[in-house]
Amino acid sequence: MKEAKIRFIQKSDLKDLVHLCKLHADYEKSEYNTENKEQLLNGHLFSDRPSVFCLVVEYDNKLIGFATYMKQFSTWDAEFYIYMDCLFMMEQSRGFGIGESLVDRIKEEGAKNQCKQIQWQTPDFNVRAMKFYDRIGAASKTKERYFLEI
Repeated sequence: MKEAKIRFIQKSDLKDLVHLCKLHADYEKSEYNTENKEQLLNGHLFSDRPSVFCLVVEYDNKLIGFATYMKQFSTWDAEFYIYMDCLFMMEQSRGFGIGESLVDRIKEEGAKNQCKQIQWQTPDFNVRAMKFYDRIGAASKTKERYFLEI
């Protein structure tokens, strides 16, 4: 897996990204409707002012992982931070250090944007991910995330 390449997503990757999102949702025991996702993601990722950024991992001309992130503001800290919405690697590509390289790349992008922290969430049953996050030096806070429909 040493030939794995981390790069920003291209429009031609959108179909594969939707597939990876579906695999990610399945892994997290969640529902995911693929309908219209390519068009929606295209609008968010490739507009003049993107609302989200996406790094993909390419290996052997196939996408095997991705991470999405956005710049957000913390009132408590009075500073910007990077919120990593998703980080997913296909099962066969885990354990090779690619996920850590992906996080390192997000750190680089965050530093370019004057951010001093990355924040994210993972389900409490995702023990393998939590071990990975602990190993790379991340700290966790126990909070519940609520959802309110508008």
